[in-house]
Amino acid sequence: MPSAPTPPTRGYTASKEQLQARLRRIEGQVRGIERMVDEDRYCIDVITQISAIQAALDKVALGLLDGHVRHCMHEGATDGRADEMATEMMGAVGRLMKRG
Repeated sequence: MPSAPTPPTRGYTASKEQLQARLRRIEGQVRGIERMVDEDRYCIDVITQISAIQAALDKVALGLLDGHVRHCMHEGATDGRADEMATEMMGAVGRLMKRG
């Protein structure tokens, strides 16, 4: 019987459980905003919670970028793909910065 293929190692593999826990907390915050809207809470309070979620997502994104630089880009450079990886990462950073 063939064994299941080993998933690739990503920049976040070592901290995957922490990342998943953080994302579950963010998911809970989003559900909390849904309840706030359902309860007709004050607009500014809802906006404040949205801002907190955006900050939490930004922190997740920065952590993923850090792992990408330290692991994925390092591997890419070893494979002779440094320019390709840098272009890809700068595109991701650009997408993160385009808000509002």
